[in-house]
Amino acid sequence: MHVAHLHLHNFRSYATVDVALEPGVTAFIGRNGQGKTNLVEAIDYLSRLASHRVATDAPLVRSGADQAVVRAAVVRDGRTATLEVELNPGRANRARVNKSQLPRARELIGLVRTVVFSPEDIVLVKGDPSDRRKFLDDLLILRTPRLAGVRADYDRILRQRNSLLKTAGAARRGSSSQEGALSTLGVWDAHLARTGAELLAERLRLAEELRPHLGAAYAAVARGATREDAAIEYKPSFELPAVKAADPDRDVLNDALLAEVERRRNDELDRGISLVGPHRDELLLTLGVDGNVLPVKGYASHGESWSFALALRIASYNLLRDDGDDPILILDDVFAELDGERRRQLAELVAGAEQVLVTAAVAADVPDALAGARYAVAGGEVRRER
Repeated sequence: MHVAHLHLHNFRSYATVDVALEPGVTAFIGRNGQGKTNLVEAIDYLSRLASHRVATDAPLVRSGADQAVVRAAVVRDGRTATLEVELNPGRANRARVNKSQLPRARELIGLVRTVVFSPEDIVLVKGDPSDRRKFLDDLLILRTPRLAGVRADYDRILRQRNSLLKTAGAARRGSSSQEGALSTLGVWDAHLARTGAELLAERLRLAEELRPHLGAAYAAVARGATREDAAIEYKPSFELPAVKAADPDRDVLNDALLAEVERRRNDELDRGISLVGPHRDELLLTLGVDGNVLPVKGYASHGESWSFALALRIASYNLLRDDGDDPILILDDVFAELDGERRRQLAELVAGAEQVLVTAAVAADVPDALAGARYAVAGGEVRRER
């Protein structure tokens, strides 16, 4: 899979730009603020309908414009399809495939797959649990696009349930007459358990499938490391009954969630928030150090943290490859964050990908193993140099 052509209209800093691409390595070279990252961000957006840099679509639309368009010709198994998304902040986005509009924009997800390495990846190790949950969910949705709907449903249910908990809690304390909220809560408990069980099952299975890839990737990028040094474990917000992580029983998880919700009922009413469910879970990252297993966050050095973050991305890439497609690899200003040895190791690991897109402030940051097409990006122009 690779992108053969990219067209942007009113996306970020570009009024209009067209870039012809090809398989292999393509590097975009330019000083900070010139728009090189905007190009690869647009391709990643087509993959996930989300940016790896910002949480909302509004910053993606050029100042003064009310919408932006990202269009790409994507080649897969020798066939070319044109994918397009129209970004409309404050309104529904629209997506097209070969000029035919899709019923919902999210049906575009997964038609092109990307894995992005960027300086922001350090939050996977040093950030909050929400950053690691997002990492898992993004990968889940790329592999199984229908889970975008499951995740959206869960978020909607969670918002509604939290609202009811606040109302019911106030009613219980006598400051509100809306006693009906407490009885309605049972309906939303069932919705939360059903949808949460599906999301929980998929995350458990993904962590299990990702684990061996992570160990191999960490051994490849960290000096002197072995496959056993790096590990991940999915940690739910409560003690689960015995289930097979490789194939969890959703009915068992559903019943367990319902039971825990009932057990924590008073706490939830007191606090007015949902305390049970996948939104409270954690992905534990650990390293073997001198015979001890320690959490990466708080114990790993800066270099070890970077190696772990890189290993998570490489593991994601290899897992997606196991599904049958070479994802498009995007290395966004990542080499400036790495020492020479890690640059070389990363370059050698990804050089064989069908398409690798690199951004760098200076050409010297791009390792020799990633020689290929090169574009200069400056003043809103993208000019091929070789």
